[in-house]
Parts: sequence; structure tokens; C-alpha cells
Amino acid sequence: MPKTTSDIDCHEEEKDILFGIINRFIGYFTRDSQRESTNNEEAEYPFVPMDTRQMIEQVKLARTTLQNRRESECPYTFIDIGCGIGNVLLAAEQLDFEVFGIEKDPFPCKVAQKLIGKAQVRMEDIWKFSDYSKFDVIYYFRPFHDGDTQRRFELHIENSLKSGGILIANRKMSQAINQDPRFQRLHPDLPVWEKQY
Repeated sequence: MPKTTSDIDCHEEEKDILFGIINRFIGYFTRDSQRESTNNEEAEYPFVPMDTRQMIEQVKLARTTLQNRRESECPYTFIDIGCGIGNVLLAAEQLDFEVFGIEKDPFPCKVAQKLIGKAQVRMEDIWKFSDYSKFDVIYYFRPFHDGDTQRRFELHIENSLKSGGILIANRKMSQAINQDPRFQRLHPDLPVWEKQY
């Protein structure tokens, strides 16, 4: 039986309610994370949540791209660099990814460890982590204020991502990736790329 307009409206209303609840919880932990942050505010951002709906669309696009290849079975692996309280990891986990996060700021890291698990979330510095090439999807929301540092970080991640991997790079500074023959953008509006080789 086809869905009626009222069924669709009801479904959208339910989604709006759920996203409202999610955003309230994220907002609560965001305020605490920002107040308790030990990050150097001159150079690094404290935890700032990505828009939940847009983030889910990005993660779904990555999953669909990987599934369409059918080269390997799920679960695909997903890392959030600077995972904050773990909200992105929760969404990726619900979308059937095997998730992992790194976060160097103690307060949000502890929240993420409670939500996701200590085995999946590690307190570690972005620059010292050496296993980026093990993941099918790398996600980040721009961690650095300073343009030179942020661009150096972006290139480091692009070079570390394995062939066939997906990059979700929110608030990216450098657009050089769009001319890099190793990468193909997967959506005109979403910052999602696939590394070809």
C-alpha cells in the first residue's frame, strides 16, 4: 500500500522530534566539554558538534559507496579524528560501521569512552596516531584554527588514507584535493571524497 501524504508528514514529524532530542543531549555535553576543555584555544577548537542530519547523510554516502563496491563484507571501519563526545561514532555504529575514535581533550574523551567503550575510543594526539591507513572511512571536523597547521593536517590525512578509502572532511581549508588525481569527490555539496589510488 503506497504511503499517503499524511504518512510522510507523520514520519517527518517523528524524525524532527528525534533529531530535536538528539541535539538537546549533544548540546548538554557540548557545553560541559567546552567549559572543561584543556585545548589550546589559540590553536585548537574545543568540541564543536557537526549538524546531525548532515553528518548522517555524509556517513550514509560513505557506507553506500563502500557497499556498492562489494569487495569486502561489513562491518567497514570508521575513525573519527578528534571525536569529542562520540556523537558521530554513535551514528556510524548505527549505520553498521566498526567505529574507533581518538580525542586528546580529557573531558569529552571520557564521555565518548562511556558511550562507545574504552577499546574503541583512545585518548591520543592527532599527530601521534599512526594507524590511519587501517580504516575504510576517515572523518574529521576541522580541528585547528591556524590555516597552515590545518592544511598540514589535511595533507597528512590525505596521504595516510588507504586506496579505496573514504574521506569525510568537514570545514576543510585547502581545496587542493579537488585537483588531486588520487581523489574523486562523491557529492557536489557534501565534503566526501574517495581515494582512487
